[in-house]
Amino acid sequence: MLKEMKTQTHLKPGQKGTKRLVEKYGDALLCVRYRYDEKRGVRLKTVELVVEEKSVKPAALSHDDDTVAVVVAYTETSLRDRLKTAGGRWCPEEKFWHVRHGAIQGDSDLTSRILPA
Repeated sequence: MLKEMKTQTHLKPGQKGTKRLVEKYGDALLCVRYRYDEKRGVRLKTVELVVEEKSVKPAALSHDDDTVAVVVAYTETSLRDRLKTAGGRWCPEEKFWHVRHGAIQGDSDLTSRILPA
C-alpha cells in the first residue's frame, strides 16, 4: 500500500506543522511525512519514531581492502565530499555509501558512521 503512495512532504521535528507531534512524541519523533494515495483519493500523515536505542560497535575489520557501508545524510556535504575523495560510491537503492575501510581509517567522523556488518 505505501509503495504506491507518493510522499509529498517530509518534515523534521521543529518545522512548521510538527509542533503537536513533538509535544506528543518528544525526542522519539524523527520525521513526519504526508503521503498521497491517488487511487483512493486520501492523504495520510505518518510519523517515524525511535522505539529503541542501544550502542553497537562496528565489527572489527582485519583488512584495509574490506568495503564498508557508511551512513551520511544528504545535507552533510563536507562528509560526502570526504567520502568522494576517499573513493566512496553512493548506493541509491541502499541509501548509504560504500568505501574501502583503509581509505577512511584515520577519519573518526566517517569511521563512527560505519554500519555494523
